[in-house]
Amino acid sequence: MSFARTIYKRLLYFGFDAKRFLEALSPKKSSWYEHDFLELKKQKGSDQTFSFGTPFPILTDKDDQGGVMKGHYFHQDLFIARKIHEASPEKHVDIGSRTDGFIAHVASYRHIELLDIRPIESSVKNISFRQANLMELPEDLLNYTDSISSLHAIEHFGLGRYGDPIDYWGYLKAIQNITMMLKQGGTFYFSVPIGPQRIEFNAHRVFSLSYLQNLLSGEFDISSFSYVDDAGEFREDIHLTDEMIAQNCHCNYGCGIFILKKK
Repeated sequence: MSFARTIYKRLLYFGFDAKRFLEALSPKKSSWYEHDFLELKKQKGSDQTFSFGTPFPILTDKDDQGGVMKGHYFHQDLFIARKIHEASPEKHVDIGSRTDGFIAHVASYRHIELLDIRPIESSVKNISFRQANLMELPEDLLNYTDSISSLHAIEHFGLGRYGDPIDYWGYLKAIQNITMMLKQGGTFYFSVPIGPQRIEFNAHRVFSLSYLQNLLSGEFDISSFSYVDDAGEFREDIHLTDEMIAQNCHCNYGCGIFILKKK
C-alpha cells in the first residue's frame, strides 16, 4: 500500500475523508455553488414564502450516482434477509448485526430479537433488544432458537472497539456461544471479512477461508457460501474449490457469507 493511501485510510478511521474534502475545495465545485445560489436568489426575487437560512454547502453530491448498490453490507443484509424470509423460522435471533440495514430489512416482515454489547434506547415494532456480551453466554439462552445470525460482527469481538473487554479469543468464544444458543438442525447465518488472516487493530479481524472452514466444520454443515469481492460485487452460492479456499477467493478484504446447519 502506498504512503498516500495509508495516510488516507488512517484519516478515514478518524472520520475525515480527505478525498471528499479536496473535491469540495476545487474551483469547479465552488463556482457552480455560487452560480446556483445567485440564480435561486434571482428567481426568489421579493417572494417571502421562504427566507434564506444559514448556508449549508453540499458540494460533492452533484456528481455522485443516485445510489451505490454494492459492498459488504448492502449485499449481505439483503441476501440474508431474503433467506430468512424464505426459511420462515419459528424464532430468529441476531447478534450484533447492523440495525439500519439487516435488522430493519427483517423487521419489515417479521419479529427479530437483537443482542448487542452496546445499549440501544430506541424502540421499534418487530424488534426486541437485549444488551448482552456474547463472549459470556447467559444460561437462559442455551438451546434458545432455531435460527440465528451474526453479520459482519464477530470479527470485532474482543478488540475493544465497541466497549467490549479486550480478549484475543473473543471471536472464538462468540462462535462457541452462538453454537450453544442454536438448536440441533438450526440455521446460523454468518459473515465476516475474508482475506489473508490478520488483525487490523482495533477495527477488525480478517479471516482466511481455510481457517473458517476448519473452525466451522466441527459443529456445522455448510449449506451455502457466497461472498462479496474486493470490488464490492456479490457472488452468490459459490462452490468452493481448494484453489479458491487457498486464495481466499482472490480477496484481500472481501466478505464471506455462510449459511450453516448445526449438526
